[in-house]
Amino acid sequence: MQTSPALRPVTQDEIDTFHTDGAVLIKNVLAPEWTELLTEGLEYAQAHPDGMSAGVSMPLRIDQFPARHSPQLAAYLNTSPMAEVVGSVLQAPVRFYMDQMFYKPPGRIAPSAWHQDTCYYNVDGHQLVRAWVCADPAPREISLEVVRGSHLWNVTYRPPVGLDPATDPEGAAALERRYADGEILLGPESHEQWTYFDSFLDPSLPQLPNIERARASFDIIGWDYEPGDVLLFHGHILHSARGNVDRSIPRRAYAALWAGPDVHYLRRRSQAIPDPLPLYQHQPQDGQPLADFADVFPVVWSP
Repeated sequence: MQTSPALRPVTQDEIDTFHTDGAVLIKNVLAPEWTELLTEGLEYAQAHPDGMSAGVSMPLRIDQFPARHSPQLAAYLNTSPMAEVVGSVLQAPVRFYMDQMFYKPPGRIAPSAWHQDTCYYNVDGHQLVRAWVCADPAPREISLEVVRGSHLWNVTYRPPVGLDPATDPEGAAALERRYADGEILLGPESHEQWTYFDSFLDPSLPQLPNIERARASFDIIGWDYEPGDVLLFHGHILHSARGNVDRSIPRRAYAALWAGPDVHYLRRRSQAIPDPLPLYQHQPQDGQPLADFADVFPVVWSP
């Protein structure tokens, strides 16, 4: 994979901040041409929805694996310094896991609920990192926030989406039986048609604390984002995006999930996002490192 270098090296202070806080905004690290390519790619994806284009609260549009059908996003993913930035912070080789688009059009910007990424995916590990970039300026009032240090709480919370056993006991019981039989609840067919509510609201996981209602009780940090920055956050950290603000321009964001050497497969009852499509044919087992599936998850950057 041929990539273009970052505008500057990641500093030791930024590395330390990521590991301590669970998130860091790395300023002015991507050249303007990458923002141009990102903008083209996000607009292409927005204009070409597929079976994995959905939303939780419209007009927010969320696409899973958008680089598969947006040539510009594929070029951005494969040639931009994003993997270098992630690997420099982890100080380890990194593999690409999956990507998402979050497209919020002009007007009333929809907020995103507090959540944790880990519970959505059939993977686990301490070196799971989200790299978030935006084609537009995103002041803190519509940008991401995290609960500082929550990546170290050693808790996997229940996702805020999915089929609730309290409202659909029969449907939930059917999913329970499938899980007990060893099935992956979101199989390869999910790549043809999927929503967040196809998953199972796992009652065995603890419910998220009501962070928004008790903001003063949590150490919440956020940033004013400018194109050219990269926001990195840990897969276990609690985060959300603010909103309910009127805005004359969109907030078009792209988030890629990257994995370091300790990330491994883990079949989750709470899985809300399908596995990458080529992974299904390997029939992965719990505990297998992603390195066992090098054709699906090749190393894209090494120190």
